[in-house]
Amino acid sequence: MNNQILKVIRKYLFLATSSTALLLGATVAFGAEDIVESARISCQKDIDTYCKDVTRGEGRILQCLSAHQDKISGRCTYAVDDAALQLERVGRAIKYVADECKADLLKHCGDIPVGDGRIAQCLKKNDATLSSDCKQSLKDTQMEIK
Repeated sequence: MNNQILKVIRKYLFLATSSTALLLGATVAFGAEDIVESARISCQKDIDTYCKDVTRGEGRILQCLSAHQDKISGRCTYAVDDAALQLERVGRAIKYVADECKADLLKHCGDIPVGDGRIAQCLKKNDATLSSDCKQSLKDTQMEIK
């Protein structure tokens, strides 16, 4: 596990949990939480061995694993690498949808408080008037509003 991988993970974890992602419910739609949880499960033995006293949050566990990268199991290294690739895909999809739906979000949902799926509900309510680009991006990324 190298520092570049940690940077990619941090970047896409940030994107996946940014306000844009919350607006679109993308972390749920793409299972970003599942991706991170899967890596955590694969690395649990290494976490318990090398990072058990580290306070969770703000990337501290990843920093700890990186500090012990010469001792980390192949399973954990693979899981983190794989999670980074999957989260990169999620981040790109979120950015694509946010870019394509920006005008629709501002027009229809600008005054809606973020959280609890309210923005996704707003988009669903206004589905008939969403731009074709927005609808296509939702379809392309499999974030279609049901």
